[in-house]
Amino acid sequence: MIGVTSNAYGDQISMGIRPVLEKRGYKVKVVESTQPNAALAQGTLDANAFQNEAQLSRALSDGKLKLSEIIKLPTAPLGIYSRKNKGLTDIREGASVALPTDVIHQSRALHWLSQLGWLRLRDGADAMRATERDIASNPKKIRWVPADGAALVKALDSSDFAVIDGGSGWSAGLKLSDALALDKTPSVQQTVLVVRTEDKDKPWVKDLSDAYRSRDFQATAERYFSGFVKP
Repeated sequence: MIGVTSNAYGDQISMGIRPVLEKRGYKVKVVESTQPNAALAQGTLDANAFQNEAQLSRALSDGKLKLSEIIKLPTAPLGIYSRKNKGLTDIREGASVALPTDVIHQSRALHWLSQLGWLRLRDGADAMRATERDIASNPKKIRWVPADGAALVKALDSSDFAVIDGGSGWSAGLKLSDALALDKTPSVQQTVLVVRTEDKDKPWVKDLSDAYRSRDFQATAERYFSGFVKP
């Protein structure tokens, strides 16, 4: 059983991983979980695929979870979307911008917007944990609208722009091609396959990671997950 929180990575498993593993005699079940790390650590799940390397590192920081990254997966990039504007240059003074409430994604969004000149972060702002409190200058007087998951996508109806993580966007039916811009998604922010540390050298884990490396899965990823950032 593999736990997910987003349809994007559940769909990857259902469409591209399950067929490969079933040929080898495995039964694969995708489980939507609200706490996939805890469920994995407790043995309710065998693996999970929902978080990036930075989020996993943060989850493991208290030392209570014995989990290990196995392989990085094709990842839906962060995107800037709008239903009211046609381009990033349409940003005006006082515009509203929806941001993820999740610290990792919010930090990623703020650093990206700082590169675009929409704001300036204070010197030394953490690359992975910057929040609205780290905004040193807001020259366009942007109104920040915190939201997450499905609420972040719904915010498109009331906000001028929204910075939406790929998983939430995919689950809500947003197309990557509809984004005004997509981030480059560095390695540390790519989605990872995770198992219990005690299991990481077991044969089934190798078979699972090999399935992600297989030509069949790569073909599925090219056809149905175009635009996802490759490991």
